[in-house]
Amino acid sequence: MELNLPEKRYYAIGEVAKAFEVNTSLIRFWEKEFEVLKPKKNAKGNRKFTPEDIKNLKFIYHLVKERGFTLEGAKTHLKEKKDKALSLFNVIAKLEHVKAELTNIKNHL
Repeated sequence: MELNLPEKRYYAIGEVAKAFEVNTSLIRFWEKEFEVLKPKKNAKGNRKFTPEDIKNLKFIYHLVKERGFTLEGAKTHLKEKKDKALSLFNVIAKLEHVKAELTNIKNHL
């Protein structure tokens, strides 16, 4: 999944929800359900997601929305196989990015 987010230190929940094409309520729900999501909150209580949070959200989105895991299954998968599964997910994401770049180059030839 390719997200259209600019490089920043912190992202507002609205930006994150728009990038994932989901409601902000789903992001807040996942924050409660998954321990790995710990966005910082400012004095007003607004959530500020770091790039690390975005990586975790991408992985959770992949498990729940793309692979069809239940929430409990995704939680278990994150706890038991987080390092191995996350590194594999990162490799797949990089390969998809390379494929998109090569397709773009091909189309320009």
